[in-house]
Amino acid sequence: MLNDYGFEGPVWEAAKKQATDVLVEVARRRGRMAYSELVAQITALSLEPHDPRLFHLLGEISSEEDAAGRGMLTAIVVHKSGDTQPGPGFFELAKSRGRNTKDVLGCWIAEFNKVHDYWANKRAGT
Repeated sequence: MLNDYGFEGPVWEAAKKQATDVLVEVARRRGRMAYSELVAQITALSLEPHDPRLFHLLGEISSEEDAAGRGMLTAIVVHKSGDTQPGPGFFELAKSRGRNTKDVLGCWIAEFNKVHDYWANKRAGT
């Protein structure tokens, strides 16, 4: 059965796992990555950097990670050029998850640091 985004459930979940695994590794190194770099690492399905379905995928990942107490993992996914910050969907989700987004830069930096602090201090495999 297709989900709301036109993908079979297991394919969508596999793509979420691939994206999450990549993001965790980047967070362990206290790094960040561009949307285009992330979609190149997702092989379970085909997405483009500006595909609205990518934003839903990232939203699900961030919501699940935040609910687990690890912060909004997708804070480390940013524009490749220009402001090198997350897109507006990140801030919409942050607001819906109770973050104060009046200062978007401050909101992003706080979440970025929370994710890095969690994953950089976590041993691989735990």
